[in-house]
Amino acid sequence: MAKAVKKQALGRGLSALLNDANDIMSVKDKNAEKVVGNILEIDVQAIKENPFQPRTNFKEEELQELAASIRELGVIQPITVRKLEGNQFQLVSGERRLRASKMIGATSIPAYIRIANDQELLEMALVENIQRSDLDSIEIALSYQRLIEEIQLTQEELSKRVGKNRSTVTNYLRLLKLDPIIQTGIRDGFLTMGHGRALINIFDHDKQLEIYKNIIQQNLSVRQTEELVRRAKEGKDNSKKSPEEKLLPEVISSSQKFINDFFGQKVEIKMTGSNKGKITIPFHSEEDFLRIKKLLG
Repeated sequence: MAKAVKKQALGRGLSALLNDANDIMSVKDKNAEKVVGNILEIDVQAIKENPFQPRTNFKEEELQELAASIRELGVIQPITVRKLEGNQFQLVSGERRLRASKMIGATSIPAYIRIANDQELLEMALVENIQRSDLDSIEIALSYQRLIEEIQLTQEELSKRVGKNRSTVTNYLRLLKLDPIIQTGIRDGFLTMGHGRALINIFDHDKQLEIYKNIIQQNLSVRQTEELVRRAKEGKDNSKKSPEEKLLPEVISSSQKFINDFFGQKVEIKMTGSNKGKITIPFHSEEDFLRIKKLLG
């Protein structure tokens, strides 16, 4: 606790520089070197929202947990802001930390000061946020699209900026071809990027939604989804599948989670014929086998 207070006290000392830095708008301006690049304690009310923020989902429970941590330890990692006219700033990154600080009634927050024009701000915000591990696939795809459209980057240039292979960038961008309902399903965690990549191969959005419904209702894996998409493209009816390829009836698929939870791992269930099938329970060691045997009584 003492450490956090000491850190913030230092920030307040540096913040006195801002009283004489109202006109700093460029790294060439007088005293710019004393402000830009420093970590200063900024009034939270002086920080404007970032219109280029790629994140749109903020889970209330996670914000509450972060707020509790900040109340105890302070803001460990400063946010990044862009210097505007006067003592005004615009958020570049760290919106969760800013929101959580406001939740506990904090009046100031440590911030890393930068100077950038609108295009630079957009690129800084998007590239920095893309590197975070907690963005969902659609948020990343939308960020890539904005970088391409608003900064006029090619996919090759974008891949270099974000440190990803071009094929990775392309795969994310292709997710935006999915029906908006499916995109929301990915964002809400109902299906994975792998499911989405399979569904992209269906151009008809109505058909996409039909398959999406099957994925949710029958808890289909990515591999099962890919097979369903392949058959849909070939115009084959599901009833023509070989016994091994048949989808699980709802009465069985609805029980799969219960069976998985009972054995403490994913159990494979396959249909081998009309009202026939098999259950495969994998084990990974002798101890694991004995555990399963005990469960079976």
